[in-house]
Amino acid sequence: MKRRDWIKINGLGLASCFLPANKAFSYLSNNQVNTPNFSSSEFGKEFLWGAACAAYQVEGAWKLDGKGPSVWDTFTHKKGKIHNNENGNSAADFYHRYKEDIALLKQMNFGVFRFSLSWSRIFPTGTGNINKKGVEFYHKVIDECLINGIEPWITLYHWDLPQSLEDQGGWANRKILNWFQEYVSFCTKEFGSKVKNWMVMNEPAAFVGLGYMLGYHAPGKKGPYKFLKATHHACLAMADGGRIIRENVSEANVGSTFSCSHIAPYRDDSVSSYKDAGAVRRMDALLNRLYIEPSLGLGYPIDGLPALKRIKRYFKPGDEERLKFKFDFIGLQNYFRVVAKNAIIPPFLWAKQISAEKRGVPMNEMKFEVYPEGMYKVIKQFSKYNIDNIIITENGACFKDVVQNGRIHDKERISFFNSYLKNVLKAKKEGAPVTGYFVWSLTDNFEWSEGYEPRFGLIHVDFNTQKRIMKDSGLWFKEFLSEK
Repeated sequence: MKRRDWIKINGLGLASCFLPANKAFSYLSNNQVNTPNFSSSEFGKEFLWGAACAAYQVEGAWKLDGKGPSVWDTFTHKKGKIHNNENGNSAADFYHRYKEDIALLKQMNFGVFRFSLSWSRIFPTGTGNINKKGVEFYHKVIDECLINGIEPWITLYHWDLPQSLEDQGGWANRKILNWFQEYVSFCTKEFGSKVKNWMVMNEPAAFVGLGYMLGYHAPGKKGPYKFLKATHHACLAMADGGRIIRENVSEANVGSTFSCSHIAPYRDDSVSSYKDAGAVRRMDALLNRLYIEPSLGLGYPIDGLPALKRIKRYFKPGDEERLKFKFDFIGLQNYFRVVAKNAIIPPFLWAKQISAEKRGVPMNEMKFEVYPEGMYKVIKQFSKYNIDNIIITENGACFKDVVQNGRIHDKERISFFNSYLKNVLKAKKEGAPVTGYFVWSLTDNFEWSEGYEPRFGLIHVDFNTQKRIMKDSGLWFKEFLSEK
């Protein structure tokens, strides 16, 4: 399989480079874009608008000022693991340029900055001794946000586990629960007086599935048993983390984020559609239900994917109650639709994804389908749970941006946001409890196993010089959000 072909879980792609939308409006000129037929004010005065990033993808400074190695430092330094053998050693150099990037965020009229903490920058070996310079760095980032009138929203875990903990089994070792508790407890006590909005984890389906079953992401482990162990431990840790935040931070707003996809059957004839409906149920259990339903008190979705019953062997007394936690909000992250077909292989899922290319539907350069309606459909699906507050904590598109006379005229990306925001607004007007939307991402960054080629940012980064240029999509948000 070529590096550009995303590895798949039983035929199901779990990607971090997502779908663009159909062109929804065109340029008036090279420098001006038609405004959409809706305004940011329609979302309401209290609606949250933000942009997001993750520590490993932007910070760089991978071994500076006492930081310890993470699994992504180790993984990216192995030849053949990353597109073009790139790594995040320098990334977007946010470690030194955070003031510039936060100022650009403010210029675009965003009110929220979502960023993650690097566990190994704070605890170089995962537990024990604290790296004071790492702690000071995050205080400076938080303070810079507050000075600029930006709300800091912290993600505690965005995939960069300290390597020393992975050497002991990582998420497949139940001791991770104690390690994670120590980390969360310190961070919330240290930063909780300044930060009230917290996310425990980012997309456990991705870091567990790609990191502990397929080996495509760090730490590069494979096998169903590591996957099931890591799944159970991640779900327990997510609930544990929520309880610690609530205990340590007064007036805390506690959430966690989940990747999600609208899943549709491939065939519509009577016999085959019945079989494909089963494939949809199994994929829905794996992609959309597996990590959120335990916290809601529903347990693991064994009814939808019977193979998950094997996870029970990793339960200890009290785990069923320990899994439960009532989050204040749920972060949804949606970029593509999955079209499922019944299949006899592989036996774990009995289903496979039918690619956009094979179906002949509109798709982006990464060969993922253009389907902005999927945003509306997953919001409606998750609104059926007992969830009071949904925030779109990531949404964006990657394109090959071209710098022309110091500008990036990324009309495809503007079209993407126009189409997706229309669907968010539609769901909200129908009563869905959607209260915020965070763009992925603030700047171009290191996009995991795909390296630096995919560009998601509203801010273009020249990774040779670290020069920043606000793209037309950033200017579009600046105008769009001026009305809020």
